[in-house]
Amino acid sequence: MKNSSIKGLTLAAIAGSLAASCDLMKDVDYKITPNPLEMHGDSIRIKADVTFPEKGIKKKASAEITPTLGGVPLKTFTVLGEKATGNGTTIQYKPGGKVTYTDVIAYQPSFENTDLQITGKVYKGAKEKQTIEPFTVAKGTIITPLLAKKDYKVAIIKDEFKRVLEYNQKAQINFDKAKSNLRNGELKDKDIKDLQAWLAAAETNAKIAIKNVNITGYASPEGEQGRNESLSSERSETGKTATQKIGKDAKNKASETVAFNLVGKGEDWEGFKTELSKSSMNEDDKQLVLRVLEMYKDPVQRETEIRNMSKTFTYLEKNVLPQLRRAEISVVYDKTGYSDEELVALSKSKIDTLTVEEILFTATLTTDVNEKLRLYKESERLFPNDYRTVNNVGVALYELGKIDEAKAKFEKANSMKQNETSTNNLAAIAGVKGDRNGAKALLAKAGSSNEAKYNKGILDILDGNYGSAVSNLGKDNYNKALAQLLNGDNSAALSTVNNSPDKETAEGYYLKAIIAARQDKLGDIVDNLKNAFAKDASLKAKALKDMEFYKYAENAAFTAIVK
Repeated sequence: MKNSSIKGLTLAAIAGSLAASCDLMKDVDYKITPNPLEMHGDSIRIKADVTFPEKGIKKKASAEITPTLGGVPLKTFTVLGEKATGNGTTIQYKPGGKVTYTDVIAYQPSFENTDLQITGKVYKGAKEKQTIEPFTVAKGTIITPLLAKKDYKVAIIKDEFKRVLEYNQKAQINFDKAKSNLRNGELKDKDIKDLQAWLAAAETNAKIAIKNVNITGYASPEGEQGRNESLSSERSETGKTATQKIGKDAKNKASETVAFNLVGKGEDWEGFKTELSKSSMNEDDKQLVLRVLEMYKDPVQRETEIRNMSKTFTYLEKNVLPQLRRAEISVVYDKTGYSDEELVALSKSKIDTLTVEEILFTATLTTDVNEKLRLYKESERLFPNDYRTVNNVGVALYELGKIDEAKAKFEKANSMKQNETSTNNLAAIAGVKGDRNGAKALLAKAGSSNEAKYNKGILDILDGNYGSAVSNLGKDNYNKALAQLLNGDNSAALSTVNNSPDKETAEGYYLKAIIAARQDKLGDIVDNLKNAFAKDASLKAKALKDMEFYKYAENAAFTAIVK
């Protein structure tokens, strides 16, 4: 028997003592827990405490009792009088006894408003004597877990955009052998002129802020080591003086007050190896010199061995060593990138001038999903080898409801680089498509981002793991409130939904009505349902058959708003 609403049900009709009386078995009490039944994790777990009073079953009688839910038979259990034979639970004639019955049945939509009934057969010995006519012991099933929002969350892979970046403007001053004074014409070299021009431009560029100037002096590795140490320091001092002059000529005010960091590095053996490797020296001679450098760690011994190769040393003295007598100038500065407004404008007019980081960041500046999709598609076009651009196109497609197209992008992003974000996004696709097992398998590899945990929380609700759902669902939101309610914490559930974005949505009001029903607060039930119906009239039909409200089925205040 199927009922389409809870109207007409009373508490007495579905709870308490119900008797199935006949000559051989009488006054049997069936207590169903919970009552109404409840669906959790796709299943309904039924527990019946069947109590036989004193003399409730004849000594030679037995009964095969079969509960049915909506006409679907559950497992049969057998009770035996104290002198009956067979398999089953024996009940003494005096003083009676109790049988506890449990079963689990997969939920079907028809079970929401249908009866749990008892039927069966009564025997005396081996002979069937009577049939237990079907009678109702519980009505309906609470299916509140199905209120879970299946709003599985996807995530973009974030940009690495930094508005302020540090750069270096470099130049080099070269010196004569064993000298630290500035050579005539040195400041006319191209790199020095470029530095001067840059300093002049920086003076009028509000986006550039000079932080400091690093000057490092070096000496070529010939001559007395102690002298070379002091010589390299002297060259850094000369570099400072030269840089100050360059800044003054460029009319750059910052160069007058900026901090200089001077370092003398002494003999530059590493630079020697670098310049040697780049030189056009005979390869055999080059390898011989490199072996000397490896064999001898003492600088004096190294120089002695190299000088012994007179022809080789002559080449080095002419082509390699002069490059090492230098002071390197590095102007360290911060450059502020485009403003948000500039990025938005450029993304519409000259997007190909932007970096991938700038485009990905610009997409976060708009709430228009179609504009996000345009920007992400452009980033994919300009930077096709960056898996982030592909994933983020998928996110925009997902938010536009283009699930299959989004899935293809997430799969492509993962094929380019296996990553937890795209894996979570594929789990969201599986969830939306109803593939809970597939979603779980993917989420097991999706890490612990807020989105992955939220998606796990939805599956936890659907699986009946409410404590885990509460932990996974993060900050105040509708699904967390639902999980708290299902976990038995009504007060926390109410607080959560009232602090969530669903505080005043139809779904939020409906959930608050259920919380009120579990707290037996009729006024709050009525107020919240009125608000829910005002925002979504279709919820009236839901409330009319929702077993959460079964106790109020005949209440005038309740029936007035659901009729």
